[in-house]
Amino acid sequence: MPRPQCARCQRPQRHCLCPLIPSLPSKTSVLILQHSSESRHALNTARLAVLGLLNAELRIGEQFDKDLPMDDGVESYLLFPGEDALSLEELVERPEPRRLIVPDGTWRKARKVLHLNPRLASLPRVALPEGLVSRYRLRKAPMPGALSTIEAIVVALNSLEGDIRFEALLKPFEALIDAQIEAMGSDVFQRNHLPLKG
Repeated sequence: MPRPQCARCQRPQRHCLCPLIPSLPSKTSVLILQHSSESRHALNTARLAVLGLLNAELRIGEQFDKDLPMDDGVESYLLFPGEDALSLEELVERPEPRRLIVPDGTWRKARKVLHLNPRLASLPRVALPEGLVSRYRLRKAPMPGALSTIEAIVVALNSLEGDIRFEALLKPFEALIDAQIEAMGSDVFQRNHLPLKG
């Protein structure tokens, strides 16, 4: 029999994250394009980001080009590394209003979404600074500086709006990780997720 689940955060009722989820306004709008295979993932950080931000939207699928909001007077930028990507500091100098479009999924799936959506892929890109360290202790980063979706959004919004209040989005994220580690047991966590000491 399935465990009762919170309809809002989609976590088991006894691990409901809703009391920790903030309700934060932002001048920058955030549109998360989530690969459909991620939507039911237990560690879905995109959902947490959208629940915690008043000016955010989540769309799920693989094909997004025909529904992208491109003609509403808001400049859209793709939060994804690339050769000619702007830094967040450069983006601050650009006129508002701004929209960050954030692909959500593994790096492979995010690249697939860009491949399937040439209009999306043609947007100006914005990259996070180098040298960031993820707090996502349950997934091995495929490259140095790789962050979860919610962490990337927090870094971007803190930089663009000069306000560390977006750190509040990480409280439910950290509680989610702690609950998963507790559920798997410390032995399993240490064996599978901690770096070997040498």
